[in-house]
Amino acid sequence: MAGRNTTRRKTSPASPPDRWDLTHLVKDPVRQLDRYLSELDSQVTRIEAARPGLAPAMPTQEFESILKLSESIARGSSRLGAYAYLWFSENTTDSAARSFKTHVEERLTALHNRLLFFELWWQGVDDANASRLMAAAGDLRYHLETIRRYKPYTLSEPEEKIINVKNVTGRSAVNTLYDVVTNGFSFTITEGGKKKTLNREGLMTYVRSPKAAVRQAAYRELYRVFSAQRDLLGEMYKTLVNDWKSENLGLRHFASPIATRNIGNDVPDRAVDVLLSVCAKNADIFQQYFRLKARICGIKPMSRYHLYAPHRTESRKFAYADAVTMVLDAYRGFSPRLADLAQQVFTERHIDAPTRPGKIGGAYCYSVVPGLTPYVLLNFTGDARDIATMAHELGHAVHGMMAAHHSAFTFHSTLPLAETASVFGERILSDALMRQESNKNVRQGLLLGQLDDLYATVLRQAYFVRFENTAHRMIAEGATGDQLAQTYLAELRQQFGKAVTVPDEFRWEWLTIPHIFASPFYCYAYSFGNLLVLALYRKYQAEGAAFVPKYLDLLATGGSEPPADILSRVGVDMNAESFWQSGFDTIREMVGQLEATLS
Repeated sequence: MAGRNTTRRKTSPASPPDRWDLTHLVKDPVRQLDRYLSELDSQVTRIEAARPGLAPAMPTQEFESILKLSESIARGSSRLGAYAYLWFSENTTDSAARSFKTHVEERLTALHNRLLFFELWWQGVDDANASRLMAAAGDLRYHLETIRRYKPYTLSEPEEKIINVKNVTGRSAVNTLYDVVTNGFSFTITEGGKKKTLNREGLMTYVRSPKAAVRQAAYRELYRVFSAQRDLLGEMYKTLVNDWKSENLGLRHFASPIATRNIGNDVPDRAVDVLLSVCAKNADIFQQYFRLKARICGIKPMSRYHLYAPHRTESRKFAYADAVTMVLDAYRGFSPRLADLAQQVFTERHIDAPTRPGKIGGAYCYSVVPGLTPYVLLNFTGDARDIATMAHELGHAVHGMMAAHHSAFTFHSTLPLAETASVFGERILSDALMRQESNKNVRQGLLLGQLDDLYATVLRQAYFVRFENTAHRMIAEGATGDQLAQTYLAELRQQFGKAVTVPDEFRWEWLTIPHIFASPFYCYAYSFGNLLVLALYRKYQAEGAAFVPKYLDLLATGGSEPPADILSRVGVDMNAESFWQSGFDTIREMVGQLEATLS
């Protein structure tokens, strides 16, 4: 079976493994699947047997017993589900991996459906008894509060079961199809007079080429291939949006499409509205930045083709071993504890770094259960950006590891806070590199790299969500894919103003963004996380070593408390426009520093 190696061995950062070791999740899952499912089934049966005794006045010991069984089921399900997804990620064209993933999803959904009655019962418990039972629940309290938060949007047990079954053959199947189709695309580009056939990860290295014509050719090839499938991909997107609307607005009666995500994140609608509004108000900061970049890089006129044009100091490629060393050294300079945790990902072979045909694009970290070192997927090609991506994903990993003392239900933080450690990891790396450099040109290049990243992870992500808000409304009114594309292009041109020209083919960019398909409105978490980190990093620069324990405590909280409570302890009010603006003030200062290098 692809991606499995039962031989345990230590690896140093200097020798990247060809594959991660998935045997730490489950042993021989294909042949032993029925046994694993049988064990989960028996635990589910025990909870079902307790159903007649469920009552608001039930003893706390009986309630705690059910919770412990629920957590055990969650751990077993998570390991099995993670294996299925990680194996699929290694090669999305592997039919055995796809079949296994689908089969596991169907079986786990069936088991979960049998437990729905407990959550529905818990939502109906009166406040007094709920408080009594939660008082003895310890680390699971916030998990229990979260279940009750969904009470206004929950349907009957039979309806919830139908939706869960439907999602496996509906949303999940369409998302898998999107991954299979788009990761199967091949692209052709001419370099040195020779044609090369590449996957998307390989193609995207050329958008950072020192040659303007190559950057332009790479983007044109990307959108040539995607736009050729615009009818198929557009129908997938409209299907997913209509499904989101039918379930969340039509059946559950959320106030808006994005409100569904906000409730899941435990973030007030107002906070998200303020965040997106402040992002749009500050688009001029990045417009000013791209004018400066055009001067520095000698680009006339500045076009969306050239947004990620490299500084003259960025042309080198990095060996994987050197990249690992740079990231771990940067982490160690901030906190030896975080560096040791990050090192564990490599030592235990929980990282899959090389790019290859069929492998899922991008990068992610999968924190499966508390106490198990998270798995990290990269597509490392040797670019400087890949080093920042490594620092980012390892940030996710150490976040999950710092929170390993929590339950399976509470060690994951909500999405906006989940980006804190990852983005902070990038800032640690950038700051370490800046401290090591005295050369004015190199420092200028580092500033360009940091501001490129901030654009990509703050403003760009916020505008994805602005587009989604509009697209969900348009699709509900019967919009076509071409109309969505024109709306997307108008948003891009408003975002860049007169500073950057946006060619027509960029109207198809939305087809290339997996999050828009798989996780509607997810992307504001990046804007949230980056602006939050800018504020936290400013505190670190002011307080020095005294800040580190506070930051580690924030990570160690995981998802065991409401985000508002976690942030209040570090002086953050997510509803305040001034907080989000302070992040952009820091970005404006960085743009000023860049401008000063021109004098």
